[in-house]
Amino acid sequence: MRIRRSVTRLFGMSVLPAISIAVVAYFGYYAMWGERGLVALSDVHARLTVQKAQLAQAEAARARLEHRIDLIRSGDPDLIEEYARSQLMIGAPGQVAVPRAAH
Repeated sequence: MRIRRSVTRLFGMSVLPAISIAVVAYFGYYAMWGERGLVALSDVHARLTVQKAQLAQAEAARARLEHRIDLIRSGDPDLIEEYARSQLMIGAPGQVAVPRAAH
C-alpha cells in the first residue's frame, strides 16, 4: 500500500515536468530546423543575396539600354551609324565589316 502510494505520487509529480519538456523540445526543434526556423532563415538570406546581385545586374543593363535609347532618340549620328553597321553589316565601298561582340 505504501509503495503504491509513493509510486502514484512520484508519477503524479513527474507528469507535468515531462509534458513541459516534451512541449519545449517540440517547439525548440521547429525553431531550429522547421520550415521557418533558423536554418531556413540562413538559406533565405543566401537566396536573397543572390537575388539582389541579379537585380543590380538587371538594373545596370537597363540603365545602359536607356542611355543608348536616349542617344538614338536625340539623333546621335555616331551611334545610329554604329547600330546600322552592326545590324546590316554594310559599309562604304572598299570597307570590310567585321562582326564583334556587343558591348
